[in-house]
Amino acid sequence: MLKKLAIGAAFALSLAPAASFAAGGSGHVEDYDFSFEGPFGTYDTNQLQRGLQIYTEVCAACHGLKQVPLRTLADAGGPNLPADQVRAYAAENFSVYDPVEDEDRPAKPTDHFPANTNAGAPDLSLMAKARAGFHGPYGSGMNQLFKGIGGAEYIASLLAGYTGETKDEAGTTFYENTAFPGGWISMAPPLSDEQVEFVDGHANDVEAMSQDVAAFLMWSAEPKMMARKQAGFVGVLFLTLLSVLLYLTNKRLWAPHKGKKSS
Repeated sequence: MLKKLAIGAAFALSLAPAASFAAGGSGHVEDYDFSFEGPFGTYDTNQLQRGLQIYTEVCAACHGLKQVPLRTLADAGGPNLPADQVRAYAAENFSVYDPVEDEDRPAKPTDHFPANTNAGAPDLSLMAKARAGFHGPYGSGMNQLFKGIGGAEYIASLLAGYTGETKDEAGTTFYENTAFPGGWISMAPPLSDEQVEFVDGHANDVEAMSQDVAAFLMWSAEPKMMARKQAGFVGVLFLTLLSVLLYLTNKRLWAPHKGKKSS
């Protein structure tokens, strides 16, 4: 029975690559080295600010961030903008409907980023958490165990993965993309070299900007990641110390009774 199960499992694994190829493949996700990865990683404030600028100038035209309060742009560990800049940014870039005045007004830090109102354009609030970038081998989850979920890597790879090839099907234009499952996506390339100019003079080619906006979207999905890592580290230290104390206590309590033979 066990032999039959082993043969069946081996046969299924041998068919997995072919099935993946027939379905168009899952796409290639580059393993970028983000600063927030690992147990002691932290967000790069400058990178988050560049990502915010890219989102505002490029992505916000179609995609929303409805789960993200504007006030969190001032949080330490995030973009860390001064409070006056957050107020100016909210008022200059977004407007919200005021039911009391029955009209739109400039956004305030207490408001959220506007929601997505365009059909087919998903909200980006949780995109970096929702899209797993590292799969396999063959769905076993081993890549995710060692590399993490890879949502930020997926976003960066997708934005930088356009080849320039297009095709038309049923009146819709599709763009070849090496990271998108199936290899073709209906979203036109959103980024181009030197599309956004940064005050700090940072590189503004497509690959660099893709990583910047991906890091910002990772923060939008996990704004408390650093606090969670710190709490986890403290918890591990506490449990380690507690285990040592319990071991020593156990030895002290049972030491007088060890080696004694019952009469």
